[in-house]
Amino acid sequence: MRKICACLSLVALLTGCGQGWNDPYPVADAERNILYTAFTDRPKHLDPAQSYTEDEITFTAQIYEPPLQYHYLKRPYELIPSTVEQVPVPRFYDAQGRELPAEAPVEQIAESVYELKLKPGIRYQPHPAFAVDAGGQPVYLGKNAADGRQVLGDFMQTGSRELTADDYIYQIKRLAHPRLHSPIFGMMADKIVGLKELGGALGKAAKDLPADAWLDLDAYPLAGIQKVDSQTWRIRLHGKYPQFLYWLAMPFFAPVPREVDRFFAQPGMAAKNLSLDWWPVGTGPFMLSENDPNRRMVLSRNPNFHGQAYPCEGEPGDRAAGLLEDCGKPLPFVEQAVFTREKEAIPYWNKFLQGYYDASGISSDSFDQAVRVNVGGEVGLTDEMRNKGIRLLTSVKSSTFYMGFNMLDPVVGGLSPRSTKLRQAISIAIDQEEFISIFSNGRGIAAQGPLPPGIFGYEPGEAGINSTVYDWVDGKPQRKSAEFAKKLLAEAGYPNGRDEKTGEPLVVNLDTTGGGMGEKSRLDWLTRQFAKIDVQLVIRSTDFNRFQDKIRKGNVQLYYLGWNADYPDPENFFFLLDGNEGKVARGGENASNYANPEFDRLFVRMKNMDNTPERLAIVRQMNRILHHDAPWVFGLHPKSYTLGHRWLKNRKPNDVGNNILKYQRIDTAERAAARRAWNRPVLWPLGLGLLLIVLAVVPAAIGYRRREQRAALK
Repeated sequence: MRKICACLSLVALLTGCGQGWNDPYPVADAERNILYTAFTDRPKHLDPAQSYTEDEITFTAQIYEPPLQYHYLKRPYELIPSTVEQVPVPRFYDAQGRELPAEAPVEQIAESVYELKLKPGIRYQPHPAFAVDAGGQPVYLGKNAADGRQVLGDFMQTGSRELTADDYIYQIKRLAHPRLHSPIFGMMADKIVGLKELGGALGKAAKDLPADAWLDLDAYPLAGIQKVDSQTWRIRLHGKYPQFLYWLAMPFFAPVPREVDRFFAQPGMAAKNLSLDWWPVGTGPFMLSENDPNRRMVLSRNPNFHGQAYPCEGEPGDRAAGLLEDCGKPLPFVEQAVFTREKEAIPYWNKFLQGYYDASGISSDSFDQAVRVNVGGEVGLTDEMRNKGIRLLTSVKSSTFYMGFNMLDPVVGGLSPRSTKLRQAISIAIDQEEFISIFSNGRGIAAQGPLPPGIFGYEPGEAGINSTVYDWVDGKPQRKSAEFAKKLLAEAGYPNGRDEKTGEPLVVNLDTTGGGMGEKSRLDWLTRQFAKIDVQLVIRSTDFNRFQDKIRKGNVQLYYLGWNADYPDPENFFFLLDGNEGKVARGGENASNYANPEFDRLFVRMKNMDNTPERLAIVRQMNRILHHDAPWVFGLHPKSYTLGHRWLKNRKPNDVGNNILKYQRIDTAERAAARRAWNRPVLWPLGLGLLLIVLAVVPAAIGYRRREQRAALK
């Protein structure tokens, strides 16, 4: 009986307990200023010379500081200084080395020179690579440095030092390192004076060294980089390339100290994941304090961060949205960000609803629970989400997804009227609006060309529609009919989907990597779209490597690809259709192998221009050419839907500026209260069960005792 009473007392005690039984975090962290979020794909590279994916820059952008960054609130996106005193203005020189005026014609410019000067007092995070002894020598440098040590924390001593121009110069040289295989080396080798030659010299040197030997980059000069003083350096580029400023806001151009590179290159380090690719080192607001990419990753505040202030201006509507309330306050706000790996969407979603994640995307499985779309197509939150105080942030991403035609193919390729009208007909037949509605829950807009919203040259409304595919009706674009597409197909020589000369049905092939949930439904839908104009579509599924090989060799007719903006400039999208970027001929990014001399001529003029009315006029011409030639079926620009709890402040969609963690703030008291309210233990079933046990056991116990007493009396 005493045990039963004790159990009932425990139930009562637990009912008053404030922390949920299913809370995944330590009790001691409940009131701490920690941002909790999740990731699905583990980052492969955290070395700034190698990292180039979205799941990686989530971390690298918070740790590394390139010279420039994007203003967090302003749109269109605006570059501002990060570690340098000002955004550099290039100086131009002709082939004889004479300085030219800023408005000089592009053809006269032989070189552009960018001079960058650091802000003083910027220091690196604490790290053992900076630890020195009383004589100023590195503590952890020698062939046995890795012996007996398994993790970075085993190096007990740490140090720091001030950021210098040499660190930026060293990283630019690392782009040419033959063992790093930087994804931008080829592009930058054509831009930065001497980088291609440096790559050749380093390649020869690496052949004569053991595979794990350190290659001292300071021993190899780079003609295009000049150190002016400890805080100032110059970068020389071939010709004029205004987009280089955007690259200066990417981790590729973040600083890497020579001693850090030397520290990690020591024998035995790589075997223990002690490398820059695993443990990045930077001057940014956060540093990676825990790295277990299969479970969780933790960013902690860098105690040496030089400090920045929250912006005081933005675009219209930011003040009303509460995005300027922290004007002028020091960054960062949170002391830590914990990223937990979630491989499945449902657990991620449930933990968000419980308040254990501060923000979440919306998977297809949870879309209807989170979002309501009214008859007019307007998107809003469901009552359940609003009652929890959850906010919805939407934005059109700086991305484009498209179906490409191989312009080298004898059927769908070429610029003849026959093949052009065939491509136009297919472009009309594939109903992108229907695809977005069915397969993307409305999360996207139909593309009118390669440029997404937010990129200079994108024009909404009638001025920007693809008139080959759409008519402007009642103030909005209306896709041309399937009958109109059939008419184009007949003019191309395929009446009723048959070759007018041979009578054979028109069959086109789509190469795809296939796989994934819902893939069969999407491909069945696509087959029906072609059938609307009596064209037979054959799906050829293959693995990713084989698909890439077929693209490289031009052994495809149709294919699907997408592109995320590296930087917010039309050049970064139009180059995908530049004839000089042909995949088969030049190994470039033009997978369609499209080549129109007029388009290429305009691209050369446009790509190096500033954003002026003249440039806009050229972009319009280029779009009209693409609309007519239809080398792509312009697909969609995806919409980003993000949910955030009411205690998560200062969230604004930002597709190109990735160093956003420092701006976000948590109201920890509000979060703790919500978690307690949403996760109270439901213990009455346990209490009821115990009560039933009591009701069943007590009479039996009383009866047993009475029998024992009678037996004793006898």
